[in-house]
Amino acid sequence: MLERQRPHFWHYFLLAIILALLGWFLLVPILLTVRGGFAADPATGQGFTLDHLFLVFRDPLNRTGLMTSGLIACCTTILCILIALPLAVLNAGYSFPGKKILNAAALVPLILPPFVGAIGLRAILGRQGAINTLLGTDWDVLGQGRFWGVVIAEALHLYPIIYLNATAALANLDPALKESAENLGAGPVRRFFRITLPLIRPGLFAGGTIVFIWSFTELGTPLMFDLYTVTPVQIFFGLKEVENSAEPYALTVVLLACSIALYTVGRILFGGRAHAMYSKAARAASETRLTGPAAYAASAAFFTVGFLAVLPHLGVVLTSIAAPGAWYGSILPDALTAEHFRYALSDPAATSSIRNSLILSAAAMTLDIGVGLVIAYLLVRTTVRGRAVLDALCMLPLAVPGLVMAFGYVAMTLAWPFGRALTLGDPADPALSIPPLFPGVLEVFGANPNPFPLLVIAYAVRRLPYIVRATVAGLEQTSGELEEAAVNLGASRPMAVLKVIVPLIMANLIAGGLLVFSFSMLEVSDSLILAQKTDHYPITKQIFAFSEMLGVGQHVASAMGVWGMALLTTTLVGASLLLGKKLGSIFRV
Repeated sequence: MLERQRPHFWHYFLLAIILALLGWFLLVPILLTVRGGFAADPATGQGFTLDHLFLVFRDPLNRTGLMTSGLIACCTTILCILIALPLAVLNAGYSFPGKKILNAAALVPLILPPFVGAIGLRAILGRQGAINTLLGTDWDVLGQGRFWGVVIAEALHLYPIIYLNATAALANLDPALKESAENLGAGPVRRFFRITLPLIRPGLFAGGTIVFIWSFTELGTPLMFDLYTVTPVQIFFGLKEVENSAEPYALTVVLLACSIALYTVGRILFGGRAHAMYSKAARAASETRLTGPAAYAASAAFFTVGFLAVLPHLGVVLTSIAAPGAWYGSILPDALTAEHFRYALSDPAATSSIRNSLILSAAAMTLDIGVGLVIAYLLVRTTVRGRAVLDALCMLPLAVPGLVMAFGYVAMTLAWPFGRALTLGDPADPALSIPPLFPGVLEVFGANPNPFPLLVIAYAVRRLPYIVRATVAGLEQTSGELEEAAVNLGASRPMAVLKVIVPLIMANLIAGGLLVFSFSMLEVSDSLILAQKTDHYPITKQIFAFSEMLGVGQHVASAMGVWGMALLTTTLVGASLLLGKKLGSIFRV
């Protein structure tokens, strides 16, 4: 039984600081966005009106965008479940040739953002692409089939999230339940739908929620497929009018409301209370060894999904080394070159973006490790009141769309104390207003923008759940008696934590830190929205900028994407080795 400390003054002091930081940089951006959607005067944010929201729904383009975004999210989530659930069942209950390698390969799609993978898919699925050339067909996937191109690109990237959650849920099932059902004559299909599926439903819902919200608010992939009639892209284009128009705010409010409503409905219908078990598995379930055709069929299932998931990566790699015009109407490029990699490493804009991303991601990782350690300690080691609120706030970034958060940070730079003066009475009387307290410190637009502090904060807040969950898992496995023994020997409480507890959970801190760093490096929404000047571009914004260049743009963007793939591969393999099956709990609402 894990013993918790009785609350002390310094516990509440730390709790107050953390809640204040989360309130200011998590809740305030959301509230500012919501306020902007209802403000009668978009320039000052004053007054109240519903006209902006009504205008959103009166505009047929906005209605079409919402419907298309919702359909993309539904189709992507369903496709991810259809891909991931059978693989998770095979992985949890059966042994077959090449299982370890194929199981590791199932995580490969996470190493490439879908908006970068879209470049590879365009080369493979285009009318003159590799698939049409191979089959002698003329499918217009990138024209009339753009919707399904986006769905396929996102599903092939996101299905590992459901796979990880389903695998973890299946591992916790007590094998005695299966044995009891077998003794009562239940066949495999009936056991799955009557016992297994209800018990793992919370895990499926957890992963499915992340996939749904992610795909519903995904910005980069529709941009790369030139699918502009989706709400995230409409919000992105509306940023140019954000200082004088309330429509972008209203669209963002609608996007947030839809995400919350769909999440709530899904939780009621598909989440709910899980079927109760007396306890978790008292012993590990034995794996059924498959032989003959069944064994090869299981391996083939993993291999097929893995091959399809790797196609965007292969497309990006081949595009990065293909000479301009050499991969058109052919299965493979007719001529290869390494010039694009040299360009990506020598062009000032490319090298600047790589340097910016390294600095920003390292800063976000350092900030998250420090804050995450304090939060995890308060959650696991103390009985301080307010822990439930703290825990909920830490997990909120997983449920709030990244696009909403990014737009909220833009709103923060336009409001007091960073942006406009605070008007106390007559707007025309300067004496009745308080000037900005920190002019230029946080600024996205203007002649001399300064988005770097905001980018660090945005990356850190968006990835805070990863480090908190990883650290909580480590603390729950570490006995508090070691810390108490150090205190009894004269060490102060902070010194006992630093000298005793931190070394014991270092693997968890490193794993969480790696996830924060790698996903910050390839963060899309914050990077595309907050960085408006070339000198400030992170790597993802620069990839997008290169992709819009004529000539070698797609090739250079792919070369930078390959660099990002190598980075994420290294960090995800390291995190997987350190956390094992607990890696799935990182991606859970």
